[in-house]
Amino acid sequence: MDVLRPTDPSRIGGHRLLGRLGTGGMGVVYLGRTRAGAPLAIKVILPEYAGDQDFRTRFRREAEAARSVRSPWAVEVADADTEAERPWIATAFVPGPPLSEAVARCGPLPARAVRVLGRLLARALAAVHDAGLVHRDVKPGNVLLGADGPRLIDFGIARTGEATALTATGLVVGTPGFLSPEQATADDTALGPASDVFSLGCLLAYAATGRPPFGSGAVDALLYRTVHDAPDLTGIDDPALRALVTDCLTKDPADRPTARALDTRIAEDVPGGSIDWLPEDVVRLVAERSAAMLALPDIEPTAAEPPAAPPATRRRVLALAAGGAVLAV
Repeated sequence: MDVLRPTDPSRIGGHRLLGRLGTGGMGVVYLGRTRAGAPLAIKVILPEYAGDQDFRTRFRREAEAARSVRSPWAVEVADADTEAERPWIATAFVPGPPLSEAVARCGPLPARAVRVLGRLLARALAAVHDAGLVHRDVKPGNVLLGADGPRLIDFGIARTGEATALTATGLVVGTPGFLSPEQATADDTALGPASDVFSLGCLLAYAATGRPPFGSGAVDALLYRTVHDAPDLTGIDDPALRALVTDCLTKDPADRPTARALDTRIAEDVPGGSIDWLPEDVVRLVAERSAAMLALPDIEPTAAEPPAAPPATRRRVLALAAGGAVLAV
């Protein structure tokens, strides 16, 4: 977590801000507290989008739809103000590492862990689709590993299925390497829930092998391979898992299973309220990161305001935080 900058607000909608969790293409994500002390992840839209009335229309519609997503495996929308000078949306804060970091640090997951992960995320996507939304950015960085299981996060570019496109024609929306062929060709007319299933297939292939199934490198080449080439599933030796991922990565959206069908198809039992299905080193990482992120500071002033002199033991904690020792999601 980074400290607040002089230009950052100290409060959003009555929620006190504690620091910056990250910056995306459409906004800044802050860590905040409710008046009752509960932590929130608050995404504030950038000024260039806040002044776009078409964007505001879409943001208003989709924030309302996101409130209706009900799944223990999808992060819950806690608050929002779509009419503010800079619109914002707040979700429950998950104090754990993203799947991308867990795989990068600890290596690919075993087949059983990938199957459990796939079943839980399929349930999250089923809830998203039931709400009339298409997530459009299902990727390892948007799955946080909490102490009680994974959470699908970031509905920042989600859109309602019946909405007309409010983005520019020909604009590729999503993350290369984890987007569908219809996203790669910017075919908004074909973009539906099946696109999220394709992205889930890419995510599961990454979790099982440590690399995206269409490689990496130049964006144009990556998009071309996504549309035209077969995925590289080398390293997925479990036949059932390989067949599952292959079906998700079918080029024709009509031939892919639905998220709800995936949940039914994956027979792996899902342990409730635990992550014992993950390898020990991943469980350790989740525990360490959760402890670090939950050791939240007291409400601090922004960098624009001179902080009061803290006690000696507190000063050491603040020095570590300023140096980046408090790990960010």
